[in-house]
Amino acid sequence: MTAASGVARYNVKETEAKWQAEWERRGAFAAAEDPARPKYYVLEMFPYPSGRIHMGHVRNYTMGDVVARYKRARGFNVLHPMGWDAFGMPAENAAMEQKTHPASWTYQNITTMRAQLKLMGLSIDWSREIATCHPGYYVHEQRMFIDFLEAGLVYREDGWVNWDPVDQTVLANEQVIDGCGWRSGAPVQKRRMPQWFFKITDFSDELLDSLAELERWPNKVRVMQENWIGRSEGLRMRFEIIGRDQPLEMFTTRHDTIFGASFCAISPEHELAEELAGASPELAAFIEECSPFGTSEAMIEQAEKKGFDTGLRTRHPFVEGRELPVYVANFVLMEYGTGAIFGCPAHDQRDLDFARKYGLPVRPVVVPRDADPSNFAIGGDAYTGPGVLANSDFIDGLEIDAAKDAIAGRMEAVGTGEREVNYRLRDWGISRQRYWGCPIPVVHCAACGMVPVPASDLPVELPDDVEFDRPGNPLDRHPQWKHVDCPNCAGPAERETSTLDTFVDSSWYFARFCSPRADAPVSRDAVDYWLPVDQYIGGVEHAILHLLYARFFTRAMKACGHLGIDEPFAGLFTQGMVCHETYRDDSSWVAPIDVVQGDDGSLRHASSGAVISVGRSEKMSKSKKNVIDPEDIIEAYGADTARWFMLSDSPPERDLDWTEAGIAGAWRFVNRIWRMATPTDRVIADVGSPTPNHFDSETIKLRRAVHMAIARVTEDLESFRFNRAVAAIHELANAIGELSSDGDAAAWARREGLEAAVRLAGPMMPHLAEELWHRLGHAELLAETPWPEADPALLVADTVTVAVQVKGKTRGTVELPQDSTQEVAEAAALALPTVTAALGGRPIIKIIFVPNRIINVVG
Repeated sequence: MTAASGVARYNVKETEAKWQAEWERRGAFAAAEDPARPKYYVLEMFPYPSGRIHMGHVRNYTMGDVVARYKRARGFNVLHPMGWDAFGMPAENAAMEQKTHPASWTYQNITTMRAQLKLMGLSIDWSREIATCHPGYYVHEQRMFIDFLEAGLVYREDGWVNWDPVDQTVLANEQVIDGCGWRSGAPVQKRRMPQWFFKITDFSDELLDSLAELERWPNKVRVMQENWIGRSEGLRMRFEIIGRDQPLEMFTTRHDTIFGASFCAISPEHELAEELAGASPELAAFIEECSPFGTSEAMIEQAEKKGFDTGLRTRHPFVEGRELPVYVANFVLMEYGTGAIFGCPAHDQRDLDFARKYGLPVRPVVVPRDADPSNFAIGGDAYTGPGVLANSDFIDGLEIDAAKDAIAGRMEAVGTGEREVNYRLRDWGISRQRYWGCPIPVVHCAACGMVPVPASDLPVELPDDVEFDRPGNPLDRHPQWKHVDCPNCAGPAERETSTLDTFVDSSWYFARFCSPRADAPVSRDAVDYWLPVDQYIGGVEHAILHLLYARFFTRAMKACGHLGIDEPFAGLFTQGMVCHETYRDDSSWVAPIDVVQGDDGSLRHASSGAVISVGRSEKMSKSKKNVIDPEDIIEAYGADTARWFMLSDSPPERDLDWTEAGIAGAWRFVNRIWRMATPTDRVIADVGSPTPNHFDSETIKLRRAVHMAIARVTEDLESFRFNRAVAAIHELANAIGELSSDGDAAAWARREGLEAAVRLAGPMMPHLAEELWHRLGHAELLAETPWPEADPALLVADTVTVAVQVKGKTRGTVELPQDSTQEVAEAAALALPTVTAALGGRPIIKIIFVPNRIINVVG
């Protein structure tokens, strides 16, 4: 039995550097396939190497590291890798602004950010590190592109695209946010140009139906994907165009409203619009006016609804003599349905706005069940609620679904329509007009057409000698790189100068981590062992783009024999953002580091002395300068303190408010644990001491607290309730501190408590825990030590707190032995002065007793 000789002050820098070096020296986190052990693959969404890590990274990777360390302690063979999503426009922008090469900028940032992440003490297998901009990675992406091409999952065709005029590249619909480019923020334009596409629509049903099987995904993410895929059952119908042989074909999900139709409209990109524009300069000018609106629904919704009357008329399919004008309209998208609609203004807001603008009839045909159709009118808002059909001939009085069925039956019977399932999802446009991306391995030959680059000639590497002196794609201007011999005929040909969307890079990296140095895209033995990812962690902002693409890519890889699974991520957790108060002086945002408190208590600018106003807490962003540099925090407090605060302040799925008080509180707890586990005045038992034969009530109380904490923290980590796990460790620390005796039993119980606290905190504060585990006399690494197990016998409380009521109103509590009889409980309850006072001398009519919970005295 010893009084451990500790140090008075915790040297955080020395300790964290020491254990980071030791973990690396021992290869503590290296992973290898081991069929004899259960595997666990935990992965955080890999970062873009922008230059420095931010607090969002700290929170994200801390959560993943807690899971990895915990699962490793539970006996799992854990894969926990790291890499870099390294292609993209920011590197090209930096090349133009800083007169550097995108590769130099990117790799320099990777070096910086790798060092910063290592300061966090993450249990990463760094031997598996990948960067998507490295030819050793994208050569396999090119091989799979050719595989997909041969499997019919890739094609090239002319189409209308979203064009970012600032980044000078095409954007997928998912990359258009509120009508603007997701990176540049510039309003998106429409252009027609040849593009490469992945046939993600081939998997529409699979992608939709399989969402129900992703039980460990947040429901909100599954709903977002379901809405994006957008399965709809409707009717493909054909309206006769007067004076023309070809009918106007359209798809609708509201064919029940056909009797309310007052116009037809086609997209500016519809082939009929293009034909008519050839003979009408006015229509051609109108179509040109529509081009800046892009192809996103958000921007179309915000724009004023405009149309051009083509002069054409269609016949209403059911109303003899009714003709509907045909407009070219800026709110009709070619990407959805057939690029043509019939407009029913009474029951669609866009149609109503359009009809009011051009004086078209508004006929309500769906009315609430309790409304009188003869006086039901439409004002400024379309009626989109439930009801029955009215003013609709043979479907009057029918519910909406029954009316749809009747209309579809009539049109199918005469051959003017067919029921059809349609999807909002469109094929994924993957080509981008930029340099810093994976080259598309295709050559264009005048004689042979499009020719894939032979596998033996891969990778097609980016040329180093490019210039960024003007916007646009440098590959188009390169004097040598784009000019090659055709692989088929050896004649003159040109390389494809578009590169792949960076979302392609991130759609399969999780598979490459399984065998990052394999000569093929993946090693089947490795991916069959490690995949799917058991726990994926990242921001909800990737719920549609990245996650949907990764789900498609996994299926495409399976179709080509690279994988044997359909779903890449068995479990998904989306963490909240890290927020901070915002500060402003008279003219601009002010960074927290530049804010000081004046003598009068007001906040002022550190250098100018200007009064600072405090705004609401918002997501940390460079634009509002409310950022905290993680490296500054690690320098001042250590990585464990930052990790502990990130886990303790709020539930992990919610936003976290960063405060100085919060980080200071975390630092105080770090030092408290340090002092408790390195005591100078409290005796603890030696390592491996036998369990004493007897424990008094005080030590039994501590032992119960220890094993309760083990059970609680275990359950909380399994459920991603990190903040509750932190609270349980706080309570355990309090219980250890309350043990005052120093006998043999107390010394043994104190060691048990301290060791449990260190082991439970290990996934969250790994450096401190490793050091304390060593100081408590253990030779093996805590990182290689099994997780503590709770003793079931100590999880059962000897006593319970029972509420005492008088006529249903609580008058106090009594502490009783577990499972006490009613007689024992009654005696204790009636002895309470508060019960006697509440009865006021009245006789007791009855006593209601719920064992271990309530005694209710009725008098």
